[in-house]
Amino acid sequence: MAATDGSVFELPKLRVSIGFENDTRFLGHDDNVAEFFDIKFCPYQPLDCDPVFAAVSKKHIVICKLSPSTGESNPCAIINIIRDDDDEASGCCCTWTKDPVSGTPYICVGGVDAKVKIYDVSDGSLVECFVGHGGDVNDLATSPIESSIIASASDDTSVRIWSLDPIHKEQPCLCILAGEGHSWNLLSLWTIPDLPMDAITTPLQVHYPHFSTSAVHSGIVDCVAFYGDCVLSRACHDNVIVLWRIEGFSSEGLPPPQSAAPTPQNVVPTSYEDPDRLTRSAFVPATSPQCPSQYTRLLEFHTPNCGPQFFMRFKLFHVPDQNPVLAFCNAAGNIFFWDFRRLTVYHEVMAGLQGKSKAAVTPSWLKPFTPRQRADAMGRFKGVGSDRDSLASGQTGQTEASEYSPETLESWASRYSTEDPHEPLRAHKTESSSTNFVGRQAAWSPGGEWCVVVGSSNTMLILQRWAKGAPCSRSTG
Repeated sequence: MAATDGSVFELPKLRVSIGFENDTRFLGHDDNVAEFFDIKFCPYQPLDCDPVFAAVSKKHIVICKLSPSTGESNPCAIINIIRDDDDEASGCCCTWTKDPVSGTPYICVGGVDAKVKIYDVSDGSLVECFVGHGGDVNDLATSPIESSIIASASDDTSVRIWSLDPIHKEQPCLCILAGEGHSWNLLSLWTIPDLPMDAITTPLQVHYPHFSTSAVHSGIVDCVAFYGDCVLSRACHDNVIVLWRIEGFSSEGLPPPQSAAPTPQNVVPTSYEDPDRLTRSAFVPATSPQCPSQYTRLLEFHTPNCGPQFFMRFKLFHVPDQNPVLAFCNAAGNIFFWDFRRLTVYHEVMAGLQGKSKAAVTPSWLKPFTPRQRADAMGRFKGVGSDRDSLASGQTGQTEASEYSPETLESWASRYSTEDPHEPLRAHKTESSSTNFVGRQAAWSPGGEWCVVVGSSNTMLILQRWAKGAPCSRSTG
């Protein structure tokens, strides 16, 4: 795909902001702060269908459908609203699953009552309720391999693996990941054992993760995702999303045995690690002279104005044949986007401009920097002339690095250069809503056309790209 094909690099535009009722009056305790905490699109629809998503507030699950209409009207239609009437319930996370027999889509919700509740989205009925956690359920995930398997992460510092298969009806909790490696600023990678296919009476127990570190972040980690074999993560107070990799880890390799998981007893801090910020890894031993680092920091993405807020989560759109795009909303109503494909294209362009490869074609999103013009005492504006006139007018073409001003090259580097992993990249695009809006979670539709952000005041922001339809040809990301 040519780098100048603008459609594949198009980033979302804000279509509409929608406010829902303050549902805190249904809570069993005093709380008047209305918030949506999570949103997930249903992953089980054909791409040519109108996408459906679930947004979770403290008492409600709002099921909505988005229409591809290009008009100015609201593209969002409410399908169903499910209320949790338990006094102690206050939802904060969700994931989609489906009935393992009929294929009916279900929505799973967790929150402060420590339960995992599963609803039929068509009629709002409660299908199942998993009990076992000893603290708030803060996150839920569905297995990408088997939709009847879901995982829940709790304040009790454990992760539980549950099954919806009828054969596990009497004991739906198949495995408990607990002991160490799941709390505060710790990031961990667990190896899940082979899950039982038959009915069980007691869940499997895994006491130690195969990798854990408290060195990537200093604050409470509230969002983690895989990007291939690399990891994206953020924590409150940091104002960055970090891309990093675990040295020696490969998802294509065989899972290490449980006996290989490092424990406090078999790991000795080395001279290059602070014992209070210990990194333990089964993939590269701490004493390995060939690889003194057990993880490598690759990139940072700048997320300003987040403050001390906890529970602010990014979402990476990453599917075959489309550009990977990272979305995040801060505490000032700014939605940031980074297109990972642009980082590669920028590197190719700069190599061409510097004569290290064949001549490069400058893509339209690499725009020359144009400083603000200031009038002189006579009210006249002085011409800038920092880049070629053709480039300043938005045209693209083959050129050399010397044709660009230092300001332009610096502006590009601040968004696209990957040379310094400790220099956070500014957003490739920023969309703004109300400054009083705190973003809690972003979500992408399965085809990448829509991005929806939910947050404070039970508000959702609906953003769209490819308003006239998805591009007929897409890049590989």
